[in-house]
Amino acid sequence: MTTSPGPLDSTDDVALADRLTASRDRLLAELHKLIVGQEDVIEQVLVSLFVGGNSLIVGVPGLAKTLLIRTIADALDLKFSRIQFTPDLMPSDITGTDLVQEDPATGERRLVFVPGPLFANIVLADEINRTPPKTQSALLEAMQEHRVTVQGRTYELKEPFFVFATQNPIELEGTYPLPEAQLDRFMFNVIIDYSSEDDEVEIVRTTTRMPGEALQPVVTGRDIVAFQELVRRVPVPDPILRYAVTLVRTSRPNGTGAPDYVREWVSYGASVRAAQYLILGAKARALLQGRYHVKFADVQALAHPVLRHRILKNFHAESERITTDHLIDRLLETVPVPSSGM
Repeated sequence: MTTSPGPLDSTDDVALADRLTASRDRLLAELHKLIVGQEDVIEQVLVSLFVGGNSLIVGVPGLAKTLLIRTIADALDLKFSRIQFTPDLMPSDITGTDLVQEDPATGERRLVFVPGPLFANIVLADEINRTPPKTQSALLEAMQEHRVTVQGRTYELKEPFFVFATQNPIELEGTYPLPEAQLDRFMFNVIIDYSSEDDEVEIVRTTTRMPGEALQPVVTGRDIVAFQELVRRVPVPDPILRYAVTLVRTSRPNGTGAPDYVREWVSYGASVRAAQYLILGAKARALLQGRYHVKFADVQALAHPVLRHRILKNFHAESERITTDHLIDRLLETVPVPSSGM
């Protein structure tokens, strides 16, 4: 019988977890100066921050996608960079390039690397699907390994490092689909939907009067790195690990015991990276809610943002208008939660 790991057993870790919870409260207070509602979206972005993952944020124009990331950057004591993706953007416009510079003392010319906007802590890739795959791929190494290679030389990116990319789902002309390899490097695919009527009234009220007080940085980069390390030390019972892995494996149509609806509607299921992010996200969510232990509910709450960009539907699903979120709902219904609860 497998013994379930206990809660955080170090007094230093417990103190750090309390700091994380306090930092969450201060961050939320700052964010709500400008962002109205969207609680689930904010939670997913904060989980992404405390895990160290990248997120793709999808929504129609006017739903404050860019404002959300800009506001988070203002509430963190981190370097922020925004890249507006356009069809003529080149990889060197993102990563930086070598330029010939002359030494004024000696007159000697040499190549000097000039860093691009990717050299920041939080990078906003605005409308990422408006640039060709060649330029999109310039982000791959940075997103996965937090480094950039230019002209055969590798440059490390300063920690913490995040890429938040926005995408408009309704404008298809002049856009390029993101390669599956790049999509898989995003921890979450966060969907921003229209706010409730009351929230929309409050949005109009707050954005049509004089600006309020400026946001104050409340969390440092050193804090974020410490919180990310703490997340990885949170214990997870074996049944929850197996539940996350089973969810992911069940999404694959060629797997043993794949449900009929998966075989009928799915071309490719989620990779093992999905299970890793389900568990890391569940750990961070538990800490953000003031708990030192992970529940099955934490994994279930993050199933949609983790899986929706990793499950590739086939023609039959498209013709029957089956959404990826519908498939994930079916997965959550199909995969049983172990009777131990949690």
